[in-house]
Amino acid sequence: MKGLRVTAGTVLAASPELPDSSFSHSAVLMCEHTEEGAFGLVFNRLAGLSVRQLFPEHPLLHSCTLPVYQGGPVGMDTAQFLHRRPDLIPGGEELASGVFLGGDFDALSSLLLAEPVSVSKDVRLLIGYSGWGPGQLDDELRGGSWLPAILSPDVLFGEGEESSWRTVIRSIEGLGGLSHQPPDSSWN
Repeated sequence: MKGLRVTAGTVLAASPELPDSSFSHSAVLMCEHTEEGAFGLVFNRLAGLSVRQLFPEHPLLHSCTLPVYQGGPVGMDTAQFLHRRPDLIPGGEELASGVFLGGDFDALSSLLLAEPVSVSKDVRLLIGYSGWGPGQLDDELRGGSWLPAILSPDVLFGEGEESSWRTVIRSIEGLGGLSHQPPDSSWN
């Protein structure tokens, strides 16, 4: 894997052997990877709260029950969102074909209020993010801690927590058998 550079829109599936238990069976959508470092968003780990708990004073979001996901252990005081509705949420940055990071928060808020059920298949709100210092992600990739895969928006927005990781692993040629691994290989 010498010289491997994942780009925005790449998904990283945590290897079953990843020593950091906070990323066990995680699937991370990469947002940036440069010489200065990298950042991405874990998209398959619930944060244990809803949008209304995150924004209790917001005039439109104070009653929204959409779940919030934990994008990673860094910056837990930050909120971000991924979506696939640029027609209704302008201003986002396209990370991969049809998947956007951020955008007009007022448009998002109005959409969540007007169409809470249908939008849940197109939007993912997250707190925190996953970050790597210069060269750190490259070292982890070379060491096999992360397994790069091509993004499927349906997995990002439609799968459950554990099934997202398993589906990503199955999509990587030659690694489908890893999808049956328990979170800790010592359980075998």
